[in-house]
Amino acid sequence: MATPFRDPASTEPDPPDDAADPALRRRELGQTSARSLLLTVLGEFVLPSGEPVWTRALLEVLGGLGVESKSARQALARTAGEGLLSSDRAGRRVRWSLTASGHRLLSDGAARIYAFGRPATGWDGRWLVLLASVPESRRRLRHRLRTRLAWAGLGSPAPGVWVSPDPGKEPQVTAVLDELDLRGMSSSFIGHYGGIGRPADVVEQAWDLDRVEQAYQEFLDEFDPDLSGGPAPGQGVLTRQVQLVHAWRRFPFLDPELPAELLPDRWAGARAAELFSTLHARWDAEARAAWAALATGP
Repeated sequence: MATPFRDPASTEPDPPDDAADPALRRRELGQTSARSLLLTVLGEFVLPSGEPVWTRALLEVLGGLGVESKSARQALARTAGEGLLSSDRAGRRVRWSLTASGHRLLSDGAARIYAFGRPATGWDGRWLVLLASVPESRRRLRHRLRTRLAWAGLGSPAPGVWVSPDPGKEPQVTAVLDELDLRGMSSSFIGHYGGIGRPADVVEQAWDLDRVEQAYQEFLDEFDPDLSGGPAPGQGVLTRQVQLVHAWRRFPFLDPELPAELLPDRWAGARAAELFSTLHARWDAEARAAWAALATGP
C-alpha cells in the first residue's frame, strides 16, 4: 500500500514530496513526480511482497503512468541515495530491495493511510491547544514546525496557536517539539470550549475546509466509475490502482479528520473514503496478479 513519505533521517513523517504546506498550497491531484510515483509503487507492491524487483518491472509500471525511462532511472537513483533502496546485479540486470529504513518508512505510512478515512468515534468535545512560536528570523524552523503540526492534523487559528479536537494527539505533538528542540518554549492545554465564541469559528480560522472538500470532489470526479469508466484488464488495472493510491495518499496531509460535529453537512470526504475503499478492494487481486507477472518475468 502506498504511503506518505518522510526524510529518512527524521522521526516524524513529512508530507508527500508533492503535497502542500499547511496553507494547502499544493499541486493539483493529477500532477505528480517520477519519484513520488515510484514511492507509491514501492509501497503498494514491493513492500507487501517482500521480494526484490528488477529495474525492468519498475520502468514498465512507471512507463504506464507516463514517466519516461530516464526520469524513472533518476528517481531510482535518488531513492537509493536517500537510503530507502539497495541494489544488486545479476550480469547486466539490476534488482532493487527495500532497506530496513525504507521498509520501516513505508510500513509506518501504510498503517496510517489504511486507517485514514475510517468513521470517527464519538467526540467528547475536548480540544488540544498548543502555544508554540518560533522567531521570524528562524524561517526554516518555522516551516518545519508548521509542516509537522499540519501533518499531525493541527490547525492554526492565530499566529503561534495550534488546535486539534483530538487531545490524543498530544504525544505526537510532543515528539515534534522534542525533535525540533521547541518543547521548552511551548505550552499545551486540554479542555472544553468556553462560553465565548463558537467552535465553528475556530474551525473556519484554523482550516480551509472548502479547499479540502474541493480536493475530495476532484478525487470523486476522477475515480467515480460512472464518470471515468473501468480500467483495461491486467496492467490497466495495475496502473489505475497506482493512480488511485497515489491520489489518496495526499489526504492524510490535507484533511485534519475533524469529528462529524465540526464538519459541513454531506462532507465529501466520507464519500471519497468509501469510494477509495471500494475501488481498492475491487482492483487489488487483479493488480497484484499483474504485478507478480511483471516482477517474476524475464
